[in-house]
Amino acid sequence: MLGYILRRTLYVVPTLFVISVIAFIIIQLPPGDFVTSYGRALAAEGNPVSEAALQTLRRRYGLGEPLPEQYFIWMKGILTRGDFGRSFAYLMPVDDIIWERLAMTAVVALASLALVWLIAIPIGVYSARKQYSVFDHVVTTLGFLGFAIPNFLLALVLMWIGFRYFGHDVGGLFSNEYQNAGWGFGKVIDLLKHLWIPMIVLGTSGAASLIRIMRANTLDELHQQYVETARAKGLPERRLVWKYPARVALNPFVSRSAFSLPELISGETVTAVVLSLPTLGPVLLRSLLNQDMYLAGAIVMMVSVLTVLGTLLSDIALAWLDPRIRYD
Repeated sequence: MLGYILRRTLYVVPTLFVISVIAFIIIQLPPGDFVTSYGRALAAEGNPVSEAALQTLRRRYGLGEPLPEQYFIWMKGILTRGDFGRSFAYLMPVDDIIWERLAMTAVVALASLALVWLIAIPIGVYSARKQYSVFDHVVTTLGFLGFAIPNFLLALVLMWIGFRYFGHDVGGLFSNEYQNAGWGFGKVIDLLKHLWIPMIVLGTSGAASLIRIMRANTLDELHQQYVETARAKGLPERRLVWKYPARVALNPFVSRSAFSLPELISGETVTAVVLSLPTLGPVLLRSLLNQDMYLAGAIVMMVSVLTVLGTLLSDIALAWLDPRIRYD
């Protein structure tokens, strides 16, 4: 196990290097650059900028240099000073933009993941034990509804319910008085009051999917020989199910947990925009539209680092969870 962990840790460095190169190239693929987008925006507002002024901006930001040189400058700043560059759109260091939003993204992702696990695991196991019962059919129907309802539509409905029946501010993660306040007990309570809407919205489709996975995997394990042997020895049914089949059926949950953060950023950006969440998704969308390459590249790099580390941790957890998994 220790040798496997060391090997996987060593693989992290070349993996992240390849990811950084690919991300930087993809961000540069659209025609033009940030200065081009900036000039078009000013022209649309009736304030055209001369080509000489645009060329001056390109030289100022180093956008006229060859791509390899731009990549080298960017990576040198990250590795030597922890400097991810400067955002062209926000006119401030990238670090000042992403760290707080990254923390809020992690909070929303972990809360949604916890809700998914609390719903999917017991319901999936019970549905497998009661196969083809009324409960099983109801859960299956609700699962299809969870897939079918768009997250942004569910977000709008829950925002209306929260405002109509609970009377708190709609959207965001904080009330107006806590937006720029320092962290304290009151701000944490205010965060919890607003967190339930994104938890439900982002957890609905995930729970619907994992309930079906948990049910199918548990059903497969319930008919294995070792389960029949344990049952024949008189082990109580509830203890038998949770000690053996349910534990093995948890493997997909552990594997999927490594991708919860990138899924939240890439797949739920529209929902984050609707809910006005201070997460990385809307910032990444705006940076891509504006071709703000340093900001977009920093977000992609951070998500990649967390995904690679999450995958390593999930593999270690799988080895602990399932004794059939061994790494030599």
